[in-house]
Amino acid sequence: MTSELRFGVDLITFFHPAFWKLDSREQLAEQAAREPRWFWDTMLDSIAAAGIQDLEVTFPPGDYGTAIAAYGSAAAFNQALGARGLGVVSGYFGDLEHAGTLDAAGQEAVIASARRYSEFLAETGGKFLVTGLPMRRTLSERPASFVDLATAAPIADLVNRIGAAAQESGIQVALHTESHSVFWKPRDIDLFMLLTDPLYVSMCPDTGHIALGGADPVRVMDRHRDRLVIAHWKDASGPVPTGLPIDEDIFERQGSYFRRTGTGVVDWFGWSRLLQEIGYTGCTLLELDAAEDPVFEMTQARDFVTTALSRFYTAG
Repeated sequence: MTSELRFGVDLITFFHPAFWKLDSREQLAEQAAREPRWFWDTMLDSIAAAGIQDLEVTFPPGDYGTAIAAYGSAAAFNQALGARGLGVVSGYFGDLEHAGTLDAAGQEAVIASARRYSEFLAETGGKFLVTGLPMRRTLSERPASFVDLATAAPIADLVNRIGAAAQESGIQVALHTESHSVFWKPRDIDLFMLLTDPLYVSMCPDTGHIALGGADPVRVMDRHRDRLVIAHWKDASGPVPTGLPIDEDIFERQGSYFRRTGTGVVDWFGWSRLLQEIGYTGCTLLELDAAEDPVFEMTQARDFVTTALSRFYTAG
């Protein structure tokens, strides 16, 4: 059945400026804003060249607003996808960075933003609104900040309400395990899975991020197998050092620990068996943050899944 596997990619994979023959992410953002059609046409052609069928829309410049700017409408974006044999499976929602401190008006604005995003996903055939949660504070900061029940409960309440809003368009919210966020360590994951309603909130584990936290993605997700609806397939060199500064450079800093699927510490055979046991039939969503040669990296990752894992993984 491996020939029936459907692969996807998170668009952050295409965010390295060297791929675009540019010098910085800032240059990429500026040029994509000036020439959104150039950006999206190049990226969609590259995704198809890598043998990928689905994509996860993400933050700028790979966001849905830029996609509409490039093609004029969601319907025209659909046509551009269809011409290449591509489709949308999910979208990453990044508006919950300050979820724990928003007032009532701020929460309603976030819910409205999620509702608009969900409407776009529904129009383009997507199924999931993937969302991260707020970042932790640096371990050495004082006063110390704790992810306890008092911190988690209001965030979980907002996520539940976002889940209900997304379902109005037939879209399911899935929490993403972002490194150094309040939804990263196994205990954090257990806490938010307990506090969110499973009818409205599912889960998008990122194997690489969980591994950066020193945990085994297979063991973590075995406890929450009923919540897994989509996953980011990414590897890691091993746990990140404790106490990294959580600042504007944390994503670039932690990115150096990520590896292509099959080239790090993640137990992919155990992972594949787990997905088989739960009857997972969705796309295999590959990711490698800002790869210099994303077509090569995704092609290699896809080949690893269809060869080394073929005895254990036949989702399609």
